[in-house]
Amino acid sequence: MGSLLQGFTKSLAMTFLSEIGDKTFFAAAILAMRYPRRLVLAGCLSALIVMTILSATLGWAAPNLISRKWTHHITTLLFFGFGLWSLWDGFKEGGGSEELAEVEAELDSDMKKTKDQSKKDSSKIEDEQKKQKRPFLTAFFSPIFLKAFSINFFGEWGDKSQLATIGLAADENPVGVVLGGILAQTLCTTAAVLGGKSLASQISERIVALSGGMLFIIFGIQSFLTPVDA
Repeated sequence: MGSLLQGFTKSLAMTFLSEIGDKTFFAAAILAMRYPRRLVLAGCLSALIVMTILSATLGWAAPNLISRKWTHHITTLLFFGFGLWSLWDGFKEGGGSEELAEVEAELDSDMKKTKDQSKKDSSKIEDEQKKQKRPFLTAFFSPIFLKAFSINFFGEWGDKSQLATIGLAADENPVGVVLGGILAQTLCTTAAVLGGKSLASQISERIVALSGGMLFIIFGIQSFLTPVDA
Protein backbone atom coordinates (compact mmCIF):
# COMPACT_ATOMS: atom_id res chain seq x y z
CA MET A 1 0.00 0.00 0.00
CA GLY A 2 1.17 3.50 -0.75
CA SER A 3 1.67 6.19 1.87
CA LEU A 4 -1.21 8.24 3.24
CA LEU A 5 0.11 11.43 1.62
CA GLN A 6 0.48 9.76 -1.76
CA GLY A 7 -3.05 8.37 -1.62
CA PHE A 8 -4.37 11.76 -0.48
CA THR A 9 -2.62 13.67 -3.28
CA LYS A 10 -3.68 11.27 -6.02
CA SER A 11 -7.27 11.14 -4.81
CA LEU A 12 -7.49 14.94 -4.46
CA ALA A 13 -6.20 15.60 -7.99
CA MET A 14 -8.12 12.77 -9.62
CA THR A 15 -11.45 13.55 -7.94
CA PHE A 16 -11.20 17.29 -8.49
CA LEU A 17 -10.56 16.99 -12.22
CA SER A 18 -13.20 14.28 -12.54
CA GLU A 19 -15.92 16.18 -10.68
CA ILE A 20 -15.36 19.79 -11.80
CA GLY A 21 -17.84 20.29 -14.61
CA ASP A 22 -19.30 16.81 -14.12
CA LYS A 23 -23.02 16.04 -14.23
CA THR A 24 -23.36 16.20 -10.46
CA PHE A 25 -21.50 19.53 -10.45
CA PHE A 26 -24.08 21.02 -12.82
CA ALA A 27 -26.93 19.49 -10.82
CA ALA A 28 -25.66 21.12 -7.61
CA ALA A 29 -25.29 24.48 -9.37
CA ILE A 30 -28.84 24.39 -10.75
CA LEU A 31 -30.41 23.15 -7.52
CA ALA A 32 -28.67 25.97 -5.61
CA MET A 33 -30.42 28.52 -7.82
CA ARG A 34 -33.84 27.09 -7.01
CA TYR A 35 -33.60 26.04 -3.38
CA PRO A 36 -31.82 27.22 -0.20
CA ARG A 37 -28.10 26.78 -0.68
CA ARG A 38 -27.56 25.39 2.80
CA LEU A 39 -29.86 22.43 2.17
CA VAL A 40 -28.52 21.81 -1.34
CA LEU A 41 -24.90 21.88 -0.15
CA ALA A 42 -25.68 19.56 2.78
CA GLY A 43 -27.53 17.08 0.55
CA CYS A 44 -24.96 17.03 -2.23
CA LEU A 45 -21.94 16.80 0.08
CA SER A 46 -23.52 14.07 2.21
CA ALA A 47 -24.16 11.94 -0.87
CA LEU A 48 -20.67 12.43 -2.26
CA ILE A 49 -18.96 11.75 1.07
CA VAL A 50 -20.96 8.55 1.55
CA MET A 51 -20.13 7.47 -2.01
CA THR A 52 -16.41 8.22 -1.49
CA ILE A 53 -16.29 6.18 1.72
CA LEU A 54 -18.19 3.27 0.14
CA SER A 55 -15.94 3.29 -2.92
CA ALA A 56 -12.74 3.42 -0.88
CA THR A 57 -14.03 0.61 1.35
CA LEU A 58 -14.67 -1.57 -1.68
CA GLY A 59 -11.19 -0.80 -2.97
CA TRP A 60 -9.64 -1.56 0.44
CA ALA A 61 -11.46 -4.92 0.61
CA ALA A 62 -10.55 -5.91 -2.96
CA PRO A 63 -7.01 -7.17 -2.15
CA ASN A 64 -8.55 -9.48 0.46
CA LEU A 65 -10.79 -11.05 -2.20
CA ILE A 66 -8.39 -10.96 -5.14
CA SER A 67 -4.63 -11.32 -5.11
CA ARG A 68 -2.58 -8.15 -4.67
CA LYS A 69 -1.00 -8.70 -8.07
CA TRP A 70 -4.33 -8.76 -9.87
CA THR A 71 -5.76 -5.71 -8.08
CA HIS A 72 -2.62 -3.78 -9.02
CA HIS A 73 -2.94 -4.74 -12.68
CA ILE A 74 -6.66 -3.99 -12.74
CA THR A 75 -6.02 -0.57 -11.19
CA THR A 76 -3.37 0.16 -13.84
CA LEU A 77 -5.79 -0.77 -16.62
CA LEU A 78 -8.51 1.38 -15.05
CA PHE A 79 -6.22 4.41 -15.04
CA PHE A 80 -5.30 3.95 -18.70
CA GLY A 81 -8.92 3.23 -19.63
CA PHE A 82 -10.32 6.27 -17.85
CA GLY A 83 -7.50 8.39 -19.25
CA LEU A 84 -8.39 7.45 -22.82
CA TRP A 85 -12.09 7.90 -22.01
CA SER A 86 -11.51 11.43 -20.71
CA LEU A 87 -9.28 12.34 -23.65
CA TRP A 88 -11.96 11.09 -26.04
CA ASP A 89 -14.57 13.23 -24.25
CA GLY A 90 -12.26 16.22 -24.51
CA PHE A 91 -11.73 15.83 -28.26
CA LYS A 92 -15.40 15.26 -29.01
CA GLU A 93 -17.55 18.16 -30.11
CA GLY A 94 -19.86 19.71 -27.56
CA GLY A 95 -18.94 20.12 -23.95
CA GLY A 96 -20.15 21.61 -20.74
CA SER A 97 -22.93 23.69 -22.30
CA GLU A 98 -24.61 20.57 -23.68
CA GLU A 99 -24.33 18.67 -20.42
CA LEU A 100 -25.55 21.70 -18.49
CA ALA A 101 -28.62 21.92 -20.72
CA GLU A 102 -29.22 18.18 -20.37
CA VAL A 103 -29.10 18.28 -16.58
CA GLU A 104 -31.30 21.36 -16.46
CA ALA A 105 -33.87 19.68 -18.71
CA GLU A 106 -33.90 16.59 -16.48
CA LEU A 107 -34.42 18.68 -13.35
CA ASP A 108 -37.16 20.70 -15.04
CA SER A 109 -38.92 17.51 -16.04
CA ASP A 110 -38.60 16.15 -12.52
CA MET A 111 -40.05 19.33 -11.05
CA LYS A 112 -43.07 19.21 -13.40
CA LYS A 113 -43.80 15.62 -12.43
CA THR A 114 -43.59 16.53 -8.77
CA LYS A 115 -46.02 19.42 -9.19
CA ASP A 116 -48.48 17.24 -11.08
CA GLN A 117 -48.43 14.54 -8.40
CA SER A 118 -49.34 16.76 -5.47
CA LYS A 119 -49.88 20.41 -4.59
CA LYS A 120 -48.38 19.71 -1.19
CA ASP A 121 -44.89 19.71 -2.66
CA SER A 122 -45.18 23.33 -3.75
CA SER A 123 -46.42 24.34 -0.31
CA LYS A 124 -43.41 22.60 1.25
CA ILE A 125 -41.05 24.64 -0.94
CA GLU A 126 -42.86 27.87 -0.09
CA ASP A 127 -42.58 27.11 3.61
CA GLU A 128 -38.85 26.36 3.43
CA GLN A 129 -37.94 29.58 5.23
CA LYS A 130 -39.99 28.44 8.19
CA LYS A 131 -38.20 25.10 8.21
CA GLN A 132 -34.85 26.84 8.37
CA LYS A 133 -35.81 28.23 11.78
CA ARG A 134 -36.35 24.73 13.16
CA PRO A 135 -33.61 22.69 14.85
CA PHE A 136 -30.69 21.78 12.59
CA LEU A 137 -31.40 18.04 12.42
CA THR A 138 -34.92 18.57 11.04
CA ALA A 139 -33.37 19.96 7.85
CA PHE A 140 -32.21 16.45 7.00
CA PHE A 141 -35.84 15.39 6.65
CA SER A 142 -36.48 18.14 4.13
CA PRO A 143 -37.52 16.96 0.64
CA ILE A 144 -34.96 19.39 -0.77
CA PHE A 145 -32.13 17.73 1.16
CA LEU A 146 -33.34 14.28 0.09
CA LYS A 147 -33.62 15.40 -3.51
CA ALA A 148 -30.08 16.82 -3.59
CA PHE A 149 -28.78 13.68 -1.86
CA SER A 150 -30.47 11.21 -4.22
CA ILE A 151 -29.55 13.09 -7.40
CA ASN A 152 -25.86 13.18 -6.46
CA PHE A 153 -25.67 9.69 -4.97
CA PHE A 154 -27.24 7.90 -7.90
CA GLY A 155 -25.57 10.27 -10.35
CA GLU A 156 -22.18 9.12 -9.04
CA TRP A 157 -23.05 5.43 -8.94
CA GLY A 158 -21.11 3.67 -11.67
CA ASP A 159 -19.43 6.91 -12.75
CA LYS A 160 -15.77 6.77 -13.75
CA SER A 161 -14.76 8.79 -10.68
CA GLN A 162 -16.37 6.19 -8.40
CA LEU A 163 -14.71 3.28 -10.19
CA ALA A 164 -11.38 5.13 -10.19
CA THR A 165 -11.69 5.72 -6.45
CA ILE A 166 -12.25 1.99 -5.92
CA GLY A 167 -9.16 1.19 -7.98
CA LEU A 168 -7.08 3.87 -6.27
CA ALA A 169 -8.03 2.65 -2.79
CA ALA A 170 -6.99 -0.87 -3.78
CA ASP A 171 -3.52 0.37 -4.67
CA GLU A 172 -2.98 3.25 -2.24
CA ASN A 173 -3.64 4.07 1.41
CA PRO A 174 -7.48 4.02 1.67
CA VAL A 175 -7.54 6.63 4.45
CA GLY A 176 -5.58 9.04 2.25
CA VAL A 177 -7.89 8.28 -0.68
CA VAL A 178 -10.97 9.04 1.44
CA LEU A 179 -9.54 12.29 2.83
CA GLY A 180 -8.37 13.50 -0.59
CA GLY A 181 -11.66 12.55 -2.22
CA ILE A 182 -13.75 14.28 0.43
CA LEU A 183 -11.67 17.47 0.21
CA ALA A 184 -11.98 17.52 -3.59
CA GLN A 185 -15.73 16.86 -3.43
CA THR A 186 -16.12 19.65 -0.87
CA LEU A 187 -14.23 22.15 -3.02
CA CYS A 188 -16.10 21.27 -6.22
CA THR A 189 -19.57 21.14 -4.66
CA THR A 190 -19.09 24.34 -2.67
CA ALA A 191 -17.93 26.13 -5.82
CA ALA A 192 -20.97 24.83 -7.71
CA VAL A 193 -23.43 25.87 -5.00
CA LEU A 194 -21.91 29.31 -4.40
CA GLY A 195 -21.07 30.08 -8.02
CA GLY A 196 -24.33 28.88 -9.45
CA LYS A 197 -25.07 28.29 -13.10
CA SER A 198 -22.95 31.24 -14.22
CA LEU A 199 -19.83 29.47 -12.98
CA ALA A 200 -20.90 26.15 -14.48
CA SER A 201 -21.52 27.70 -17.90
CA GLN A 202 -18.05 29.27 -17.96
CA ILE A 203 -16.16 26.04 -17.30
CA SER A 204 -14.30 24.67 -20.29
CA GLU A 205 -15.37 21.05 -20.30
CA ARG A 206 -12.82 20.25 -22.99
CA ILE A 207 -9.84 21.56 -20.98
CA VAL A 208 -11.03 19.79 -17.83
CA ALA A 209 -11.54 16.51 -19.70
CA LEU A 210 -8.13 16.69 -21.38
CA SER A 211 -6.41 17.57 -18.10
CA GLY A 212 -8.17 14.72 -16.33
CA GLY A 213 -7.30 12.33 -19.12
CA MET A 214 -3.61 13.22 -18.95
CA LEU A 215 -3.67 12.84 -15.16
CA PHE A 216 -5.20 9.36 -15.44
CA ILE A 217 -2.57 8.38 -18.02
CA ILE A 218 0.21 9.63 -15.71
CA PHE A 219 -1.25 7.63 -12.82
CA GLY A 220 -1.43 4.59 -15.11
CA ILE A 221 2.23 4.90 -16.11
CA GLN A 222 3.26 5.39 -12.49
CA SER A 223 1.23 2.33 -11.44
CA PHE A 224 2.68 0.28 -14.31
CA LEU A 225 6.25 1.13 -13.28
CA THR A 226 5.60 0.48 -9.58
CA PRO A 227 6.63 -3.04 -8.50
CA VAL A 228 3.91 -5.17 -6.95
CA ASP A 229 4.43 -6.12 -3.29
CA ALA A 230 4.57 -9.81 -2.66
